[in-house]
Amino acid sequence: MSSGRPPQADAGVHAIPGRKPVSEALRAGRRLQAVTVDRRAAADLEALLSAAQQAGVSVRRGDRDDLDRLSGGVRHQGVVATAPPYPYRRLAELGDTDLLVVLDGVTDPQNLGAIARSAEAAGAGGLVVRERRSAGVTPAAEKAAAGALSWLPVVMVPNIVRALGDLTERGFWSVGLATAAPVTLWDCGLFDGKVAITVGGEGEGLSRLVAQRVDQLVRIPMSGTLESLNASAAAAVTLFEIARRKTLL
Repeated sequence: MSSGRPPQADAGVHAIPGRKPVSEALRAGRRLQAVTVDRRAAADLEALLSAAQQAGVSVRRGDRDDLDRLSGGVRHQGVVATAPPYPYRRLAELGDTDLLVVLDGVTDPQNLGAIARSAEAAGAGGLVVRERRSAGVTPAAEKAAAGALSWLPVVMVPNIVRALGDLTERGFWSVGLATAAPVTLWDCGLFDGKVAITVGGEGEGLSRLVAQRVDQLVRIPMSGTLESLNASAAAAVTLFEIARRKTLL
C-alpha cells in the first residue's frame, strides 16, 4: 500500500466517492487509477482495500482534506476512487435491451444518480442524457447512484428529439412523463414491447419538442394534495410499474 500523497483531481480525472460506489466499480471491473482512503478509516475498509489490491489498483492513504479535494466536496465516507474521464457510450453501442430511460434536461446530478440507481435495479439497459444544459456523470451522480453507474451505460446525445427518432427506428415506443397528460401510467398500453421512458427536467418537465415527439404522454395518478413527484421519484415509480407488468407477460 502506497503512503504517498494522493493527487488532486483535475480535468482528466473522474472521481468516484463513497464506499458503495467504489466497491461496485471494483466489482464491475471498471478501469480505476487509484483508490484513496482516509488513513483514520482504513481499518474499516479491509474488504474494499483487498478487492482493490486484487484488481491491481493502487491503494493510497490520505487526509480528509485530500479526499475532499479528490471528491470535489462530495460526501465520500473516507474513500475515493479516481478513474479516467467517464466513458459515455453511443446509442449504437447499447446492447439488446427493451427498456431505456431518456433524460430531457435533468440538471441535478443527484437526480441523475438516483434515476440511474432505479433504472439499473429495474433492469433498464441504459440511460440517455443530452450534452448541453443537463447533468452528466459527476462525482455527485456517482455517489447518488450507489454503484449503479458502474453497471448502467450512459449515452450522451446532442439532441433528444433526434435520439427518440433513432430509438423509434430500433423498435422503441417513447413514453413521456407529464403532470397534465390525459392518460395515466396505469392505463398506458405501450409497455409490452421496447420502451424508452422520457423524464423532463426539474420544475419545467419535458421540453415542448420532446413532448410532441414522444408516442405517449402519461401521468402518475396522485391521491394526495401535491400535483407531482420529483424527477427521480417519478422515474422510479414508472420503471417499476413497467417491470411489474413485464413479469406478468
